[in-house]
Amino acid sequence: MRAVVQRVSQAQVVVGGKVVGQIGQGLLVLLGVGRGDTLDDAAYLARKIAGLRVFADADGKMNLSLADVGGEVLAVSQFTLFGDTRKGNRPSFIEAAAPDEGRRLYEGFCDLMTQQGLHVETGVFQAHMEVHLINDGPVTLWLDSAERFQHRRS
Repeated sequence: MRAVVQRVSQAQVVVGGKVVGQIGQGLLVLLGVGRGDTLDDAAYLARKIAGLRVFADADGKMNLSLADVGGEVLAVSQFTLFGDTRKGNRPSFIEAAAPDEGRRLYEGFCDLMTQQGLHVETGVFQAHMEVHLINDGPVTLWLDSAERFQHRRS
């Protein structure tokens, strides 16, 4: 499971000209579900994202989490995070989960975030969405549950 996480001062998702999800200060999470991902991957990312200390403390240091600042989450399904362009210019999405499984794990991720006491807004699964955001910082992070970003040495 992959996530692009952006710290935002506000964000919204529009479908068919109608706002379907909207937050103020918080995190916009673009979430991709891959083949073979499980609820364990969703739980890992939910814990990791909820605990990210990317908001400024009184000294201006990134030291506070969503809960610390009363931040919200806008979670948007984004299967294209599994797009593979190594063999040409047209992306292949064969590593993305099938729609039913993708929906189940995306909704599971959203439920897990809510269970941590966070306010979660969503987009519409499989819809064409317009995502509007004001990236604060900018702060943008990439997380992948398969890698768990263990320390690597060159």
